Amino acid sequence: MSMKPISRRELVRKFRVLGFEGPISGGRHSFMQRGSLKVHIPGEHRRDIPVGLQREILRQAGINVGEWEEV
Repeated sequence: MSMKPISRRELVRKFRVLGFEGPISGGRHSFMQRGSLKVHIPGEHRRDIPVGLQREILRQAGINVGEWEEV
């Protein structure tokens, strides 16, 4: 299964399943947090989040694509 664009709501849902809290307001961008790790997420005004941006967010969060696809 390959990645495809997803909604912000789905991104937040998946991060929560993976143990993150949020979204938390933080200045310009909201973020999700797990322990001391904070990962910025796109604002609600965007359309679906493209695959390239998802991969960058996952890289910052230390989550591999396989783990992400299983959620």
